Amino acid sequence: MGTLMIKHKNLFPTIPSFFDDSMLRDWFNWPLTNNTERGSVPAVNIKETNNAYELEVAAPGMSKRDFRVELDNNMLVISAQKENNHEEQDTEENYTRREFTYQSFTRSFALPERLVQAEQIAAKYHDGILHITLPKTEEAKVKPAKQIEIS
Repeated sequence: MGTLMIKHKNLFPTIPSFFDDSMLRDWFNWPLTNNTERGSVPAVNIKETNNAYELEVAAPGMSKRDFRVELDNNMLVISAQKENNHEEQDTEENYTRREFTYQSFTRSFALPERLVQAEQIAAKYHDGILHITLPKTEEAKVKPAKQIEIS
């Protein structure tokens, strides 16, 4: 049986190569490597605007208290943890039913220096989606073409 290999070309030509190397490889390969040993990894969308990179992490059923977003030495770390416990007891029938679920994930992304304004990163959780905005520095913003006068 042959091996199926997937190669990703630059999916977002306007996003600098650090996304190709450190982010897109993980984000677009996760369904191929996701298994019960590794756990569940949420889907992530990345959108680039002239002023920021916007990440959307699909994590329905959680609340904003379940998330932790940190920036540590240019490493963006997104993690979540949620535990649910449910117990029923019936003394007449002499039974106890106890169910619990636990879900967690951690994603880490290396951010290059001087591309994102670290102090301006913002996150909000709404309708099952964690939205993270990474504002660009002035040097990372796309500048309009400059007309050079020919003398």
